[in-house]
Amino acid sequence: MTTQSLPRQTTTTAAAAAKQDKLTGVTISAFRVVVAFLFLCHGLQGFGAFGGIDGAGTGVEFGSWPGFYASLIETVTAVLVGAGVFTRTAALLASGTMAYAYFVMHQEIALLPLQNMGEPAALYSWVFLLIAVIGPGSLTVSALRRFRRRI
Repeated sequence: MTTQSLPRQTTTTAAAAAKQDKLTGVTISAFRVVVAFLFLCHGLQGFGAFGGIDGAGTGVEFGSWPGFYASLIETVTAVLVGAGVFTRTAALLASGTMAYAYFVMHQEIALLPLQNMGEPAALYSWVFLLIAVIGPGSLTVSALRRFRRRI
């Protein structure tokens, strides 16, 4: 009986794998930051920024359901996800908020996202679910704090 050994991993292969892992972490981080920035703009719009909810700078009424609380959750979770602090929890909350927005606010208008203007809510829901599952990537405030503790 002969045994076969696995081929040895060359230095070039190991270096390429390490470079790929680093690139993946940075790419996920960049994706997370861009999505969080766009979501932050969406949340701040509910408070009257960027033209507000009507294009004239009007924000949602303080304490109104669900507009005020949705804008508050969008703003807070966007900051947390963007910074990479409590990323998975914040992303899961953002995903659930957008799923709620789609099914409660948009789907009663029409079935399909293009017909009910719910495409952004549906996309954000799935994107934040993906971030919650994959994680924040390698560039986060939490990683920076861990790095500083080692120094």
